[in-house]
Amino acid sequence: MIAAASKLELVSGGNSAALATMAASVSSLQISAGSVRAPAATEYEGLRKCASAVRVPSTGFPCVHLCQQQQFRRSARTGVRAVLADNEVKVSAGAKSEGGLRGKLGKVVLAYSGGLDTSVIVPWLRENYGCEVYCFTADVGQGDMETDGLLDKARASGATDLKIADLKEEFVKDFIYPCLRAGAVYERKYLLGTSMARPIIAKAMVDYAKEVGADAVSHGCTGKGNDQVFRGYHLYLDMTVTSTHVPSFFQQVRFELTFFALDPTLNIVAPWREWDIKGREDAIDYAKKHNVPVPVTKKSIYSRDRNLWHLSHEGDILEDPINEPKEDMFVMTTDPTKAPDTPEYIDIEIEKGYPVGFKMVQSGDPMSLDTEKISPATLLAELNKLGGKHGIGRVDMVENRLVGMKSRGVYETPGGTILTLACRELESLTLDRETMQVKDSLALKYAELVYAGRWFDPLRESMDAFMEKVSETTTGTVRLKLFKGSVTVASRLSPFSLYREDISSFEEGSKIYNQADAAGFIRLYGLPMRVRALQQRKAQQ
Repeated sequence: MIAAASKLELVSGGNSAALATMAASVSSLQISAGSVRAPAATEYEGLRKCASAVRVPSTGFPCVHLCQQQQFRRSARTGVRAVLADNEVKVSAGAKSEGGLRGKLGKVVLAYSGGLDTSVIVPWLRENYGCEVYCFTADVGQGDMETDGLLDKARASGATDLKIADLKEEFVKDFIYPCLRAGAVYERKYLLGTSMARPIIAKAMVDYAKEVGADAVSHGCTGKGNDQVFRGYHLYLDMTVTSTHVPSFFQQVRFELTFFALDPTLNIVAPWREWDIKGREDAIDYAKKHNVPVPVTKKSIYSRDRNLWHLSHEGDILEDPINEPKEDMFVMTTDPTKAPDTPEYIDIEIEKGYPVGFKMVQSGDPMSLDTEKISPATLLAELNKLGGKHGIGRVDMVENRLVGMKSRGVYETPGGTILTLACRELESLTLDRETMQVKDSLALKYAELVYAGRWFDPLRESMDAFMEKVSETTTGTVRLKLFKGSVTVASRLSPFSLYREDISSFEEGSKIYNQADAAGFIRLYGLPMRVRALQQRKAQQ
């Protein structure tokens, strides 16, 4: 175990004072193979201070010698307590901890995919916590949902029951559309596909926990880049930060902040923070030992995350930003060079900032405010097909993660790209300059909150009220042209348009705008510049 400064070596070059503090703080926790206690507040503070002093400049992560990292992580994981509204909430930590939540949980709701990891977690929870396990599977449009036989598989693993929730309509209407209306885009490119999906899944888990009377929730998340949870979702929950992959606490934040916000009394069990299973082979051995059916899946070289809004790709050659993505990596979108040689036109109808319908048209067809109304999920699914056919919605970006490290991701968002442009172009007709500027500035913060897992934060909800108000006139139809990877605006129509042809026209005869009025305005508007120029001339004399 780590108990002295001599057993740590700093990668960043050495900081003896911080190292000594860290060693003393870790030693004071009295960590041994058979006894782990929760650190006191003063001990937490000591670890926090020394961690802030010992950082790798490029990432900002506290770091120790790589050969000692894993031992340090296992040793330093201790039970964490959070007291919220006078209710003690416990978050699982070290696998060898005595006390804590062990033997105190009656029912646990597990986010379940039917894959290897979550299939193994079911018997592990029963064995280590002595609880009933209720599995929960969310469908947010990730595709390839093999629900047939999923209940039997869960029960064969030891689960009491399984609930499969179709969340697609709620996901689009209550999570995607508010972000779309707000114009929320993270760091100029990212349309927040993964970020929007986490809170709805966590919310549904909390609802199911209340339904079955569970006192804890558990997420079957793994630190391996290609492991997938929720049938298409991957989460990195090991404390190791590998290349550009998401750090462990980053994805934990998105899930567990929602748990805390919606039910602060729920306990949280995260097996990958506890158990001794280190990888796929260990999981297979554990499954065979406990007679758990082992699913055979084809492993992808990429780490992917998919829902109805987008598909993200990370890992493999993408980890070096100098490498161009391989064409065979893309799933939702056609190679733009191989897309149809003839453009297609589409009318998108929007009511108060929310898309409500669309129809295919020909260039030059008259525009109207009456398209075929369809459900949000159906609309988005159809636009994904249409946009994907034309190679629309590919984004390659290097983004700043929550903790400051940079990560490269490639995203496919065909339908989302179409809708984002349609909403923005309609707003150009219906919003005045000052309102648009304020809305755009708030959209940046809105996107940041969603990205950081703070969907249920009062600030985001307050900004949503503003977005709803200013979008009352964002109603109309936008015609878009789809062609070989690009989507461009062709026409706009709104009953609330602030555009007046009789004012904006270059032709003579306007009764509202008089060219002679410009002289007085320009003299007043340019007064500060004239005064400054006169002062500079005087100073030079």
